[in-house]
Amino acid sequence: MRFDDAFANSKYLADGKYFPSRWAAKAEAFRESQGDRARLGLRYGTADREWFDLYLPKGTPEGLVVFIHGGFWLAFGPRDFSHLAAGAVERGWACAMPAYTLAPEARISEMTQQMFAALPVMAAEVAGPIIATGHSAGGQLSARMASFDGLTDREMIARLARVVPISPLSDLRPLRETAMQADLQISDAEAIAESPALGPKRPGVQVHVWVGGAERPRFLDQARRLGNAWSYPVTVDPGLHHFNVIEGLETPDSRLMHALLG
Repeated sequence: MRFDDAFANSKYLADGKYFPSRWAAKAEAFRESQGDRARLGLRYGTADREWFDLYLPKGTPEGLVVFIHGGFWLAFGPRDFSHLAAGAVERGWACAMPAYTLAPEARISEMTQQMFAALPVMAAEVAGPIIATGHSAGGQLSARMASFDGLTDREMIARLARVVPISPLSDLRPLRETAMQADLQISDAEAIAESPALGPKRPGVQVHVWVGGAERPRFLDQARRLGNAWSYPVTVDPGLHHFNVIEGLETPDSRLMHALLG
């Protein structure tokens, strides 16, 4: 279909097909290294994928980082990316990684509502400010946390300090013209309502959009659209592509971690 190639990533990377297995191995090693500071499979709802993993630092947490995984709303789960909690944990923050029901079993609007429902449950585990981030489709879901029509819980609105969408899908309309639409089933109305770049941001939430400089042009465009729409900075990380742009979350002193936590 018209935009299939525009959103393709693996075919343009020589080692693209190996990243999921690398992620899985690093994620498993990280979980094992955390011992009883890894609290796995906590529930925020009754559906099969309404759960989250929580990783705690050694001392009292400074606050809570929420990382929402990507995969075009069709694939992966939190435990494919557990290792991305490492940078936040080393900085003294707790990190929660929620699962959500994937398409075609759920629509993107339903996934958004799951994240809204998960946030207060995750936040109840840790005091302090909340910073939401996510990658690709997870970037869209994390940005929706800051959308004006997003959160309604007053405590969560007050605690949500910043969102850092990484390579976000911020305008869903082109996704309707890809083969993924057979499973995503994005309606005209949903494409507008669930596109962060097509709606206003809630006042008081800081935003920093992050994207790799070597990403496909469509992803660079999606990131810039969100930054322009909300009048917040977009950092283009030189030389990084869609699969390694998230690696900065693994280390406490990376540029990406400084954008996330200051």
